[in-house]
Order: sequence, then C-alpha cells, then structure tokens
Amino acid sequence: MKLNKLLLGLDNLKAKGNLDIEISGIESNSKNIKEGFLFIAIKGFSVDGHDYINNAIEAGAKAIMVQEGCDLKKIKLPADVTLIMAKDTRQALAICSCNFYDNPSRKFQLIGVTGTKGKTTTTFMIKEILEKAGYKVGLIGTIATYINGKMISESSRTTPESLELQKTFAKMVEAGVQYVVMEVSSQSLKLHRVDGCNFNIVVFTNFSEDHISEKEHPDMKDYFESKLKLFKMCDNGIINVDDLQVSKIPKLFPDSNIMTYGIDNYCQMLAKDITITNSYVDFRVKVSDRNERVKVDIPGRFSVYNALAAICVAKKIGVPSEKVIEALAEIKVPGRSEMVPNKKEIPIMIDYAHSPESLQNILSAVKSYTKGKVISVFGCGGDRDKGKRPIMGEVSGKIADFTFITTDNPRTEKPEEIVKEIEEGIKKTKGKYKVVVDRKEAIKEAIEMASKQDIIVLAGKGHEPYQEINGKTYPFDERIIVKDIIG
Repeated sequence: MKLNKLLLGLDNLKAKGNLDIEISGIESNSKNIKEGFLFIAIKGFSVDGHDYINNAIEAGAKAIMVQEGCDLKKIKLPADVTLIMAKDTRQALAICSCNFYDNPSRKFQLIGVTGTKGKTTTTFMIKEILEKAGYKVGLIGTIATYINGKMISESSRTTPESLELQKTFAKMVEAGVQYVVMEVSSQSLKLHRVDGCNFNIVVFTNFSEDHISEKEHPDMKDYFESKLKLFKMCDNGIINVDDLQVSKIPKLFPDSNIMTYGIDNYCQMLAKDITITNSYVDFRVKVSDRNERVKVDIPGRFSVYNALAAICVAKKIGVPSEKVIEALAEIKVPGRSEMVPNKKEIPIMIDYAHSPESLQNILSAVKSYTKGKVISVFGCGGDRDKGKRPIMGEVSGKIADFTFITTDNPRTEKPEEIVKEIEEGIKKTKGKYKVVVDRKEAIKEAIEMASKQDIIVLAGKGHEPYQEINGKTYPFDERIIVKDIIG
C-alpha cells in the first residue's frame, strides 16, 4: 500500500521525503521490522520506541513516524527514508492499521462491551446468543480470541494493541464473520487502541474503583471519561441504570439511542421475580413482547445484570426470544463463576478472582445465597504484587467459613514463602483455615469437607489450564482435577 494512503484520516502531519512509496507492513516494535516497512515510534511507560529508530532503519524500514517533541538529532536518516511527524503516534498507529487492513470493522457488525466488571461474561453471553441464532461470530477479550466457535489464541490483555486488533479483524472478515463482540478496556480507549473502529452497539455494564495507578488512570474522573469515549464512537448504546455513575450517560449523550436495563430502577429491560441459588439464577423479563422466564447456570445477582445486557443486544439485533432463552440456559464462561458439574452434586465454582477486590466480590456474592459453608481455596501468583497477599488472606478469613491457603502460579518464587505471606493476613481474622501447599491436595480436602448445601470457590486460576512453577508450565485444569478427585 502507498504511504500516502496509509496516512488517510490523520491531520496536521509534517513530512520529509517521498509519500508515494510502497509500504509492505507496519510495526511499532523495531525487532519485527522487515524491508519496506513503516516504523511507528511509540513512547511507552518503560520503553521509548524513538530510541530504536536507527535499528528500524537498519532492518529495512522505508518510512519512520515520530511524535512531536522527540529529539530528531539522534536519528540517522538516509535520503531514501521518509520521516513523518504526528501529534500522537499511538492514535496514528491505530488509523494506519485500519487503513492497511482496509478498515475491516466496516465489514461486520461490531459490539463493544466496557465496564469495571462483567465484560467477559457479557461478551460470552452475547456470542452464545448470536451463534444460537445462526450467525458467524468473532469474540475478542480477556480470555481468548474466537472465530466461528474456535479459539485461535489466548489473550495477553483485555483489548489488543491497535495493529494486532486490525489484523485479527481482517482474519475475521476472511472467515465470513457477521458479528464481532469485543471487551473494550478503559486503557484501550485512553491509549487509542480502538480508534478507527466502526462500532454498531456499545454496552456499559457498571463502574467502580479499579485501575487507579501511575500507569493506568490517575483518578476516577479520568477512568470514567476514558470509558465514555466508547459512546462518542457510537450512538447506539446499552446501559445499566442501577449503577449511579453509568445512569448519567443518557443525559451526557442526549442524541444517542440508548437502551436501559436493571433490577431496582425504572428501565426498558427490567428483571422481576428473581431467584438466586448456589448453582443458578432464574428471573422474569420481557425478552420479546411478553414476560418470559430466563435461567442462567451462573449464580449471583451480577449474572442477572450480565444476562440483561446480553438480552438488550439481542433485542436491538432482532434475535428471536426462544434463541435468547436457549442460549442463556446453556452458557458457560471459562473461569468466570464457572460451576463444575460433578457426581457428588457439590456446588464447586471456578473463578479467576486474583486480587483482593475480586476475591471479596466473589466470596461476598456466594455468601449471600449459600445456605451452608463457603469454602475458599486460593493462592497468589509469584513474581507479582506481594502487597496483596496478606490483604487477600484477610478478605478470605473474614468472609469464608473455611479457607485453604495454597499455591497459584508460584513462577520463580518458593510456594512456601507465598503462603506464609497470605497467612499473615488471615491470622488477623477469626477465620478458620488450613495451609495445604499442593493445590490438588487442597482441592481434594475441600471436596471431602463439603456437602450439597455448601459451596467451594476455587479462586485465582480461572480459565488457565496450567500451573507455572520455576519457569516451567505444567498441565493443571481444575475441571479435570475435580473430575479425577470425585471420579
């Protein structure tokens, strides 16, 4: 593609050199540069791409894009290499990527889901409904990327970088995908990863404190405003009116076509007669023109909200109510409040909760509807934030009736040291607990302790089918382990 065509949609560019040259690829990582590429230098949190411009030129880059204010004196620019200066190279990378892959998001219907919690489950619900209705569907999110029911890759972040995202979209177009459902993180909106995407429907699930740090959002205002960018990109929205902050959106975007859902407040998609057990939720809602019962085998009040968001999407698209009800009855989300069927009929839940807040949320949720004991089994990952370990111990000690402190992914740390740090926190509570370093043994003891009235929460691993110990990865799928122990 000609360089001048790659730059379409970008304003206030400054250039030195020929813009009519052929470009064979785009990269923001100098290690991946090949002959004829455009290298776009990004100033990251820990690495500045501008420091690697000369490496990119040596590797064969024919065009270089830099950000305004960078030091041009360091660049050894050959006469046949074009230099472009942009106001924001992150935004430029997104727009150039859209152009290079021929704007793939215009060739299918794109549904974006944002919010502090519930993004993953909601996207899976929407995917299941659309597939049940006979559509070809793509999904991009925290767990993995799927094309037409097949997982093509696991995810390293919630929303991919813009170049990777557009490349994935192009693959989906080739596969004949009609709808793409995507988790859209606040970071991806703030860092321009989804700039240039053509959204048809956007969903805002809820909003609470999260991602406040030097490398993410300085405060809650910045966090909320980052998420609102999604509604500036699409005027067809769906929101949760029970969330105080999210409920302000219709007034902020008065010209948008916004559909509302909730449990406690007046809305278009209202859930009534809700039943929550330790293995499912059941409620009544006007899916089509009449109230119908909907059952979801993911327990918790939050499951009602996630299902309502998915039903709103289905309503906007025009999916028949029987397909919606059927899909939600069958939905399974890997590692998100995932119930594991077993011969003993003990409620066993696998959940990805691996932070103090997420552990507190899941344990509090199951505590609210479980008649018997809440048995918590969790550990903390090695080579990660050590400060959260005692906090998570304290959280489990306060909420769970019994806690098994065990391993997660110890990585290069000694598991015994990690569990000691968790134990420091649980000792501050009156909670009953036992340290069982071997995670499989901890699960076994939890199962031996539990009855049908109890619930076991296996927290931290979620969708991961492995354990990482001393730099090696070992198979560790908790679904299989539960089956082996009980079988």
